Amino acid sequence: MLLQINYKSGKPVYLQVVDQVKAAAAAGSMHAGEPLPSIRPLAEELRVNRNTIAKAYSELENQGVIETIPGKGCFIRPNNSPLKKEVRRKLLTEEVDQVVVQAHHLQVPPPELIELVQERVEVFEERKKANETREAS
Repeated sequence: MLLQINYKSGKPVYLQVVDQVKAAAAAGSMHAGEPLPSIRPLAEELRVNRNTIAKAYSELENQGVIETIPGKGCFIRPNNSPLKKEVRRKLLTEEVDQVVVQAHHLQVPPPELIELVQERVEVFEERKKANETREAS
């Protein structure tokens, strides 16, 4: 798995790691049971403190994206969210609200925002299908 950190983005490095792992799992490029890189080598590769990667992995575990097996490492969890539907919806609503506010500030009209969201969903679906096809080969 290739992670890229943008030190100029203003977004904390651990959150960049969290977002990229979640995106990889959602797109199907990482599958349930697949191991994540060990903390120390990943921290060295990204040139960040080990605690930063440990914090990212802890956050991913709290969100139910990964599981840690003592002595073996961290692995992508099956896509069975431990959160109830209403909790998942509330979390997603908060994220969508942020996007709507950002779109407003960028003067993106609602129909254009909805079109963009639909395009992004389609891109993720295409990536997921491509990864499934590649694995079946």
